[in-house]
Amino acid sequence: MQGKLYSTSTQFRHHVSESNRRMVMEHGNSLKRNYQLWRGNNVFWLGGRLIFGPDYRSILLTISLITVPVILFAVFICKRLSAEVDLYLGHLILSISVILCIYVITLLILTSSRDPGIVPRNQHPPEQEDDGGVLSPWTTGSQPGIGAVIPAPPPTKDIMINGIIVKVKYCNTCMLYRPPRCSHCSICNNCVERFDHHCPWVGQCIGKRNYRFFFMFVSSTTLLCLYVFAFCWVNLVKLTRTHHCTIWRAFLHSPISALLIVYTFIGAWFVGGLTTFHLYLVCTNQTTYENFRYRYDGKSNPYNKGCMKNLIEVLFSKTPKSKLNLRGKIQDESVIFASSLSLDTSTVDSAEVAKTSFDLEIAAPADKRPGVMSEEFDDIHAQIENLGKLERCGTQPRHLDTSWEVRAKNGWEMKDDIEALALEFGMEYGYSDRGRTSREFL
Repeated sequence: MQGKLYSTSTQFRHHVSESNRRMVMEHGNSLKRNYQLWRGNNVFWLGGRLIFGPDYRSILLTISLITVPVILFAVFICKRLSAEVDLYLGHLILSISVILCIYVITLLILTSSRDPGIVPRNQHPPEQEDDGGVLSPWTTGSQPGIGAVIPAPPPTKDIMINGIIVKVKYCNTCMLYRPPRCSHCSICNNCVERFDHHCPWVGQCIGKRNYRFFFMFVSSTTLLCLYVFAFCWVNLVKLTRTHHCTIWRAFLHSPISALLIVYTFIGAWFVGGLTTFHLYLVCTNQTTYENFRYRYDGKSNPYNKGCMKNLIEVLFSKTPKSKLNLRGKIQDESVIFASSLSLDTSTVDSAEVAKTSFDLEIAAPADKRPGVMSEEFDDIHAQIENLGKLERCGTQPRHLDTSWEVRAKNGWEMKDDIEALALEFGMEYGYSDRGRTSREFL
């Protein structure tokens, strides 16, 4: 008996140690980087070093709309200008167009792959700061008791900026009061500082940390359109002088020039108008969202510091550091909870097995064990009969082997027998919910 008891306790200690070792390994594996547990809709590349919006594929369309016209310009227009005007002048025109194209694409990638100024989410709602500076949960009236629902924070809060009261809103998704000029982007599902708009052409929000690159991208794209547009006209004028024809016949001699003129004219109107609009916003220190939402015309803009100071603040000030630590490691709470639950269950089951085995070995003297076993089997038989009565089933439980050797070897298989009977009875008479409850209870 002592040998069996020692073997059982050794197995129990071995099982617990294995569970602890497995839990430690799972906790090590549950360490993930912040971008892997990101709750927004962003897409990350290069291990969280680049952050894109959910519609990042639109960048490919934008790049093609920029590069294809430049390639046509370099192959057809610059080649003709090099042959008919001057070789070095044609190469210079080609080089400038290629450099402008690379510059525009670089600004596009910087705008798209950069953190626009995302405000990190809170794990819990903010706490109210009372007059004494003590933090307390948001309440209305008295402190709620256990199990009571704590009301949500007020939807707005007043703050003072340059002598003007500004309301900041509470974001239920991010569980924080948005900083001034911050708004929640419904596409990226993030709060962004100095939110301007979500641009589908770059597939990213435009905010505090990438607005400068966006403005440079739009203005340089306008310059590239005007550059191609101008030299296409130069090529057409040269054709009219060479072939002594009208401008319409020159279009027939160089249809690519006519195509690029129409394309760049439409593009210049689009990006040129966008550049002019954003230049106005920069000079007045507004965002697109504020311009359409609040309409500062006729009202005092608390952020307007004058044209020159606004230009310096928006375009020439130092870019603030990102508040995100996307490559930092954090515990995955869901994995930790599942591991802890698995460890607790396995420990309890092991303890019950060891305790029961110990009781079966030493609880009764050798001469009284058959009587004890017969009483145990009577109790089990009565439980099965009660279960059959509850399910209103006339089926008799199957014969149970009552030998002590079989009980000692496979004693705990009785639990599986009872569970199988309960499942059989519940399925036969359609009591699926009751059968499920019985299985969970067992």
